[in-house]
Amino acid sequence: MRLLDNYIAGQWIPAGPDPQVLVDAVHGRPVAGVDASNVDLAQAFAHARSVGGAQLRKMTFQQRGLMLKALALHLMEKKEEFYNWSVHTGATRGDAWIDVEGGIGTLFAYASMRKQLPDLPYLIDGDPAMLSREGTFIGHHIGVPKRGVAVHINAYNFPIWGMLEKVSVNLLAGMPAIVKPATLTSYVAHAMVKEIVASGILPEGALQLVCGGARDILDHVTFQDVVTFTGSAETGLKLKSHARILAENVPFNLEADSLNSLVLGPDAAPGTAEFDLFVKELRKEMTIKCGQRCTAVRRAMVPAVHLEAVRDALKKQLGRMPMGDPSVEGVRMGALAGLEQRKEVEHAVSKLLQDAEVLLEFQGAELLGANWESGAFYAPKLLTHSTPLSAQGIHEIEPFGPVSSLLPYNTLEDAIELVHKGKGSLCCSIATADAAVAREFVVEAATHHGRILVLNAACAKESTGHGSPMPQLVHGGPGRAGGGEEMGGLRGLGHYLQRTAIQGHPDMMTAVTARHQPGASRPEAPVHPFRLHFEDQQVGMTYTTHRHTVTEADIVNFANVSGDHFYAHVDETALEGTIFERRVAHGYWVLSKAAGMFVEPHKGPVLLNYGLESCRFTKPVYPGMTIGVQLTVEEKIQQEKRGDDDVEKGIVKFKVDVTDETGETVAIATILTMVANRTDAKEESGSQD
Repeated sequence: MRLLDNYIAGQWIPAGPDPQVLVDAVHGRPVAGVDASNVDLAQAFAHARSVGGAQLRKMTFQQRGLMLKALALHLMEKKEEFYNWSVHTGATRGDAWIDVEGGIGTLFAYASMRKQLPDLPYLIDGDPAMLSREGTFIGHHIGVPKRGVAVHINAYNFPIWGMLEKVSVNLLAGMPAIVKPATLTSYVAHAMVKEIVASGILPEGALQLVCGGARDILDHVTFQDVVTFTGSAETGLKLKSHARILAENVPFNLEADSLNSLVLGPDAAPGTAEFDLFVKELRKEMTIKCGQRCTAVRRAMVPAVHLEAVRDALKKQLGRMPMGDPSVEGVRMGALAGLEQRKEVEHAVSKLLQDAEVLLEFQGAELLGANWESGAFYAPKLLTHSTPLSAQGIHEIEPFGPVSSLLPYNTLEDAIELVHKGKGSLCCSIATADAAVAREFVVEAATHHGRILVLNAACAKESTGHGSPMPQLVHGGPGRAGGGEEMGGLRGLGHYLQRTAIQGHPDMMTAVTARHQPGASRPEAPVHPFRLHFEDQQVGMTYTTHRHTVTEADIVNFANVSGDHFYAHVDETALEGTIFERRVAHGYWVLSKAAGMFVEPHKGPVLLNYGLESCRFTKPVYPGMTIGVQLTVEEKIQQEKRGDDDVEKGIVKFKVDVTDETGETVAIATILTMVANRTDAKEESGSQD
């Protein structure tokens, strides 16, 4: 039996003197012992704030993102160790894949999001606000990493994914974490944190681990900290009501287990692809992780006329799901996480059966390599209720295992009312091929759900399914589901950043944001910016081009070259009733001509121009007008080298401001250029595009 030590203030602290024994879910044998009674949590918080947070705040988003990428690559190489520990939780290889590689995949996903972020330690949020008539006073928002600790109190069902889905976000945001995994399966999270610490990839103090009872963990939080909890609504409410949380107004993100729904659309009759998809999805939701997922389907709504057909089809699929020891070949469904969890499921089912009835069960099924007495096995069970709209228990009681209720409905409105009776869920799904049904259901059900999957034959091959939260999308839900949100792409960073409105002169706002702001100074570049290396580009530096008088020949020639013969460019007789006074230049000619005016033709540090981030044509350009360009360095982002043969380089965003002879803007765009660093030996190897 392995005694789990705790990682506190840069040291592994041995387990206390009275360890709680954690047993294997399949055979009931001791696996690990935990006791955190000797852990100094005050020291852990102090270390995270003074050491971990200080180091993370010095790093830019680009550096933090690369750190996550390196960590993900390292952990993927060590994944088999985590799979070996996961077997003890009753998880099959497929179950553990969601936890292990799903968790590491979240690290990869958030590492990639660095490409959408500035090369700064803090976030520039949104667009500037023009606050004065003359433009000398503007506003903006920034997000700076909080000077506290992210305290993650996790559930037992996903000891790795549950940790990494949170840690990925707070580390990218620049905030350290103290992780408290659920005691029951903490040995899996412990194995991963051991490997993370051994890798040396994270700065000291960025991650700490407490295995076992954390006692007074919330007594140490302040308003600069963030607390997240995944688990039961009852426990979540107790933690959320902690005196320290309330007194310090500590942000508390709650993700609670909920009564998630799966709906068979009224069009999805037996024989349709959507009917088959519905049955397959319900079978997966009942058997993956033995039904122990916070997103698992607890209520499945079907048209009343198809109730028996769904039951029969599900019976066939469940009958092909051998249960037993996950390490035995052929086993497709494992055990609950422990005997105590089985008792809780049995108790919940007994309460449900006071109102509902059994529609389908597999009591006494043969187990492969295990037995019912020592293992925490529970066979799939399907319940039903003849009048679900008037029922109560099935909309309030959640058996956290392979148990679902199949509920008949008559109209789509009835189905929507049934999903609403869950009083807030993490997610729901509808299987339908009818776009009108999908639209009505999504719009009406969205108020009660954090995520909705519309499943049909067209997306089924690539769909991640009902129960799989994705890093790019929010994970959470209203009401019973806790009212919180996790992940959600860059939205998730907002939990760990203090959003602050800043105001001042555009020059000052440019200095703070490292992004050229409207109305800020534009010092003329000493040489053409395309002759300068990445380090020498200065935000706000501007190059003013020569000017060109537009002719009808310009317009005709561009129409012939591009094939764009839109009437406004080529037929002056067709302009009556339009906004144009006479033949107008193509917007893309204006942009192309601008490029011809601002591009430096000689070989230099600019490696390539790879696109536009934004472009607007703001005023018609007619023959006889004279245009010129101001090319301004708007923002800079250093890039990592992808290999020994790669060029050291960065991205420079240039604002292209095309004006007419009156000084009024006729077109404005942001172009993206890749520029070599001065220090790179291959700095002259590229060319402009």
